[in-house]
Amino acid sequence: QVQLVESGGGLVQAGGSLRLACTASGRTFSRYAMGWFRQAPEKEREFVAGISWSGSRTYYVDSVEGRFTISRDNAKNTVYLQMNSLKPEDTAVYYCAADDSDYVQTISRKPYDYDYWGQGTQVTVSS
Repeated sequence: QVQLVESGGGLVQAGGSLRLACTASGRTFSRYAMGWFRQAPEKEREFVAGISWSGSRTYYVDSVEGRFTISRDNAKNTVYLQMNSLKPEDTAVYYCAADDSDYVQTISRKPYDYDYWGQGTQVTVSS
């Protein structure tokens, strides 16, 4: 069992930056691909970024490419999402998720491929 806890959300003006962190319990974190998703009111949960178990592969949705960076520190059981040049349309609850297929290099964009989820952290970008 893996528990995920997100932190780092908040209110920021358009053009600003935030760094989200997701810390996992357990010793299996380093085996798993990780993803960040977001969900705005009355919208479906959307894939934002993902990273392979080793950190060698990353993948982003087009709308955040070049502005967001996903990274991980397996020694700290933590995955990060650095968000720069934030826009009002980035406003959402952000969730981290773990795909418990050991050591795979593929990064899924589908929520149902992820097995563990955090509780979410609110990001609000004002115009």
